[in-house]
Amino acid sequence: MEFSTPAAPAASRVEVKKSVFLGLVAPVDSVEEADAVLAAVRKQHYSARHHCTALVLDQLQRSNDDGEPSGSAGAPMLSVLRHRQVNRVFAVVTRYFGGTLLGVGGLIRAYTQAVAEALDAAVLVRRVPMAEYVATAGLARAGAFENALRSWAASNQASVEAEYGASARFAVELPAGLAGEFEAAMAPWAGRGVVVAKAE
Repeated sequence: MEFSTPAAPAASRVEVKKSVFLGLVAPVDSVEEADAVLAAVRKQHYSARHHCTALVLDQLQRSNDDGEPSGSAGAPMLSVLRHRQVNRVFAVVTRYFGGTLLGVGGLIRAYTQAVAEALDAAVLVRRVPMAEYVATAGLARAGAFENALRSWAASNQASVEAEYGASARFAVELPAGLAGEFEAAMAPWAGRGVVVAKAE
C-alpha cells in the first residue's frame, strides 16, 4: 500500500495563555529513528517540562503523555496523525509551561493544534513499501535469466543490479505489493539451477 509521509521534518509553534507548544513531525523508518529524534529534541529543549510524542510506523502506533494528564497529549496527537492518514511519521510536542493551568480540554486543543500545524507546514510525499530479493544463477543460465528478470522488472517498477563472478548474483527491489507476482514469475526458473529468495 502506498502511504504519505513528510519529506523532511517540519515544525510549528502554538502559544496558549503563555504556555508555548513547539510541534515537530519527522519521517521515520524505525523505532530507533524516532528515539533519536526525541533525544535530539530533549537535548535542544532541555529546560522544557514536557516532550509528548505520537508514532505511526506501519502497524505500530503509540503515544506518550510525558507527565501531562492522561489522555491530554499523546492520544490526541496520535489521533491527528491517524486522521491525516500519514505513516512512518513521528510527532513530538515540547511544552514550555506558562504558569496558567489549561485543563485537559485546553491541553488537548493545544497539542492537537501543534501537530496539525506541523503537518500543514510539511511537504508530504507518497511512498511505496519495497521488497528486496536476491537471485543466484550458474553462468550457463545467467544470461537467459537476466533477460527474463529485466523484462519483468521493466514492466513492474522494479530495479535489478547484476554482479558476475564464479556465479551470477542479482539484487532485485520491487514494490512490496508485487512480491507474490514476482515469486510466481520466477518459479519456473527454480528447476533450472536458479535460486530466488527474499533478502535478509
